[in-house]
Amino acid sequence: MFTLRKAADRGHFDWGWLDTYHTFSFGDYHDPRYMGFRALRVINEDFVAPGTGFPTHGHREMEIVTVVLEGALAHADSMGNSSVIRPFEVQRMTAGTGVQHSEFNPSEADPVHLLQIWIHPAVRRCEPSYEQRAFSAGSGPVGLLASPDGADGSVTVGQDVRLYRIRVPVDALEMTLAQGRFAWLHAIAGRTSIAGKLLEAGDGLAVSGEERLSLRGDDAAEILLFDLA
Repeated sequence: MFTLRKAADRGHFDWGWLDTYHTFSFGDYHDPRYMGFRALRVINEDFVAPGTGFPTHGHREMEIVTVVLEGALAHADSMGNSSVIRPFEVQRMTAGTGVQHSEFNPSEADPVHLLQIWIHPAVRRCEPSYEQRAFSAGSGPVGLLASPDGADGSVTVGQDVRLYRIRVPVDALEMTLAQGRFAWLHAIAGRTSIAGKLLEAGDGLAVSGEERLSLRGDDAAEILLFDLA
């Protein structure tokens, strides 16, 4: 079964410094139909204005993955980490028993466009930890960003989920889900078709009870694919 979630139906708030879209219920946006999907809890698409950002705040018991699509995002946390995340880099923060952090757009001219992803952990009360990796933009159509075992240079998340960034080719790309697995697709750019559904930027697609995925895109098509237990 394929269930489409259109970008225009997401929660949306424009606070001036932050223009944000929520695929699932988050903050002031609540829809009981969209409380997450399997272990996936949050996909927020954020546009942060130059010279602004999120002041220091806390998180607990969540695996947080940040993917910067355009611009740069400065990060600092109570574990002593200080870094800048740029396109084709991915950050993972295990909030565990509790962590404080801030996120800021260091540019004076350019906004930063990012996806912040929250995943429920398999084990609670973990020690907070941090990881940041770069991945190659030209290594092939499918790149593994996050996994439970850190395969292929991906960041390690404490949950049975694999997150792929896929440049969808015009010729069909065939992917397989193991029996009993689920998927969530989030369209980053371009137009991607799958099972008669058309995904455009910001759209989401829940996949249940399917083992073969045939993806076809235009020249700009790019998606995130979450392979979930």
